[in-house]
Amino acid sequence: MSDTTSSVPRQTKRFAEKRQAILDAAAKRFNERGIRGTSLADVSGSVGLMTNSITYYYRRKEDLAAACFLAKIAWLDALIAEAEAEPTPEARLRGFLDRYARGLAAMAAGERPALIRFHDVRALPSPQAGTVFAAYNAFYRRMRALLVGPEALPGLDRIARNARTHLLVSVVQTLRVWIERYEPDDYARVAERVADLLLRGLAGPESPWPPTRRVEVPAPEAGPTDAFLRAATILINEQGYRGASVEKISAQLRVTKGSFYHHNDNKDDLVANCFTRTFDRIRRTQDAAEAAGGTGWERLGALSCALVRHQLSESGPLLRWIAVGALPDNLRGGVTGTMHRLWDRVAFPIVDGVADGSIRACDPAIAAQVVNSMIDAASELDAWAEGIDAAAAERHYVHPLLAGFYATEAG
Repeated sequence: MSDTTSSVPRQTKRFAEKRQAILDAAAKRFNERGIRGTSLADVSGSVGLMTNSITYYYRRKEDLAAACFLAKIAWLDALIAEAEAEPTPEARLRGFLDRYARGLAAMAAGERPALIRFHDVRALPSPQAGTVFAAYNAFYRRMRALLVGPEALPGLDRIARNARTHLLVSVVQTLRVWIERYEPDDYARVAERVADLLLRGLAGPESPWPPTRRVEVPAPEAGPTDAFLRAATILINEQGYRGASVEKISAQLRVTKGSFYHHNDNKDDLVANCFTRTFDRIRRTQDAAEAAGGTGWERLGALSCALVRHQLSESGPLLRWIAVGALPDNLRGGVTGTMHRLWDRVAFPIVDGVADGSIRACDPAIAAQVVNSMIDAASELDAWAEGIDAAAAERHYVHPLLAGFYATEAG
């Protein structure tokens, strides 16, 4: 009599292996081209399947994308579970970042498949978006409990805890992008320096808070396309390049498509102008902070506070780094180079501050990336810390990064 049960585990194993191969290939494709720019045929060809065959595992492309996001969140949840065993909040933060960086190094070295990035998550439609966002919100709450609970930071209200959690999560997400400038063997060293910056901040022993010098984001005179630029910026941040359609931009402003094309030649030109607008405001604010003078600490504080306030103002937001991920090739190259150059400029006041003693000794290149992560993610701060205003953002978001995550609350 044959053992009819012995074939079930083999079949289940084959199914699981093929499904994992599909997830691995899909994550790579989604990272390269975004959700809307990837088809099931793109993924099926990578794993030697016909498009019809891949639907046996995932009926729709959106189902496949959701599975990739859920796999990424499950990995992060596992890192949190390991970090929970550490005895103190500081050790948990270091442990989480170390494990996270070592996982990224294994992906970069080809020792494990890459996972999807979150830059295109808002491109998911319903009902898949509901499932993924629920899992992501649960991950956010676990991060908050791990590192921002009453044990670690007693006395903080809901807004303050959520603002600090958003800061941490954003630094982690952005690290996934800029760490690729380093060798995979150095990822753990980079993570240690990021942890040191988060825990100890950048302030020298006599550096005051709030900053004694203030600057504002200089904005040019309003033009006829300003409303379109702001609406497009908001939609691109939320739904990516392909999600921000002409129809959605027009609907956001309650105008017709005809009105859109009266003021704009095409969508790509509008998107390019959105990046130009963001880059101009960052560059001019950096110049204003330098012109204000003072120590490196004062200039860095003035720059950081000005840009975070702008993100929460009616003139904001700025385009996020995630907007670059799904851009077509004709737009991506120049945008990426300009963004890197502007982010690298933040290292100048840090280097000067180390020299004049207002900023403690640190790695200025890594510190600049961490500061930029904070500024960049401020465009979504009010979504995660509902009710926060500019003054509270400086206290609960900018100050914890520059003075140290567990520093005594400012103001």
